[in-house]
Amino acid sequence: LIGDGLADVGDHVRAYVGGLERLGSAFAPFTPEAVASPTGVAAATIRKMAQDLAAAPTAAVYGRIGTTTTEFGSTTSWLVDVVNTLSGNLDRPGGSMFATPVAGGATTRGRPGSGKGFQVGRGHSRVSGHPEVMGEYPVGSLAEEITTPGAGRLRALVTLAGNPVLSTPNSNQLASALDELEFMVSIDLYLNETTRHADVILPVPSQLERSHYDLLLLQFAIRNVANYSEPVLPLADGQPDEWEVISKLSLIAQGLGPDADPAIIDDMVIDGMIENAVKDEFSNVFGREPYELRGELDAMGRRGPERMIDFMLRTGPFGDGFGANLDGTSMDDLLDYPHGRDFGALVPRIPAILRTPTGRIELAPDVFVDDLGRLAAAVPALTERDFVLVGRRHLRSNNSWMHNIDVLVKGRQRCTLQVHPDDAHALGLNDGGVVRVTSRVGELVAPIEVTDAIRPGVVSLPHGWGHDLPGTQMRVAAEHAGVNANVLTDDQALDPLSGTSVLNGIPVSLEPA
Repeated sequence: LIGDGLADVGDHVRAYVGGLERLGSAFAPFTPEAVASPTGVAAATIRKMAQDLAAAPTAAVYGRIGTTTTEFGSTTSWLVDVVNTLSGNLDRPGGSMFATPVAGGATTRGRPGSGKGFQVGRGHSRVSGHPEVMGEYPVGSLAEEITTPGAGRLRALVTLAGNPVLSTPNSNQLASALDELEFMVSIDLYLNETTRHADVILPVPSQLERSHYDLLLLQFAIRNVANYSEPVLPLADGQPDEWEVISKLSLIAQGLGPDADPAIIDDMVIDGMIENAVKDEFSNVFGREPYELRGELDAMGRRGPERMIDFMLRTGPFGDGFGANLDGTSMDDLLDYPHGRDFGALVPRIPAILRTPTGRIELAPDVFVDDLGRLAAAVPALTERDFVLVGRRHLRSNNSWMHNIDVLVKGRQRCTLQVHPDDAHALGLNDGGVVRVTSRVGELVAPIEVTDAIRPGVVSLPHGWGHDLPGTQMRVAAEHAGVNANVLTDDQALDPLSGTSVLNGIPVSLEPA
């Protein structure tokens, strides 16, 4: 785009884009000819895509799990945004836009147009020194934090609904590490591959006994919508809700004992939310009395997440402001719209959405520009790889817990290694046969699915399978066990910027089994 003079951010954001002048020299080594071999895309095709993208009246480049869970995932995500910006498609209809979350979010609260920006590395993991990102350390380093002696060694673990033994790199290593813990508690419906290591499993209501409002994904919606789902079934007598289990566990960890009332945490959180909102001069409840808002919330008889969501809706961009906006939304409003309420199409949000110290879109941060050197140095190795393994998801089996539901797993086998016909022929592999797949950290044997839906040199295995471990109680899943792809993923392979595990592009070798 830059080299052929096609780059144009557009008048609608031009005044808010910073760093453009750095990009030309930073990208100079990555000509279409230089990257054709490691990407497997011809230089002429790359140029044609750039031309088509620049000429299109509207367009958007989109990348998610496929591109983010790689050794250059953070830089790739940045480059997706750069391409959308340079092609003039940032924050305009038909291009890459931003939702206005109905329950609010980090870009709807506080002063619009500027903020503290984003920082990482406020701490580092004990053993390998991985930087902190958003208060988290890489799960790929969890096993070494458990098994490596010394001050700060991880001795206890809480898991909530996840199944890290199947979903994290070098799964066999993590499974062994969990047995070295002094104590482990799992909040979970299932006795699965992870919770079988727990000393205590605290059961929670099933999906049909819980309400739902999607705080996360509605921030990435393609329209501004809100929908709340009430529980289908009532809780059984004596069954605590999930938030009550988590709250009580938090209070026990603080030394208040097993008889502590979960309402303590619940009230503490809602009071903090109210206090922040009434102090925010850009909030629709700025200057209001906290006790007044708390009283109105409590009068509705809600506790836990329902009370919090009600407050977030009422103080959000489309909220009723506790009476300030008669057409605004609230929990009661969404109950009147059981299929959800539509608040309209996405609208341009720059510059108000910006939360950078400069009040501009920082298109060329040092951390990403500097990482291009690592990318350039990796080109020869990327070119020379034999086979690489990528993941995949099926509509009916996105994650491991879905494999214990008969209606979702019945039918043809889905846990197969997809191989291109040319590769299958060269290796003597047959559709329906079996193949041994080996990586630096492990090996497995999987059934073969020969298909031209995948490119040569790449093989694909879905994640979340491998339900054949002893000590679990997931009958349906065990009948469709499959193999665990994360036996092959490498715990030492991380994106150094984010700490994200490398789950796509794993170097592997194949042989008939």
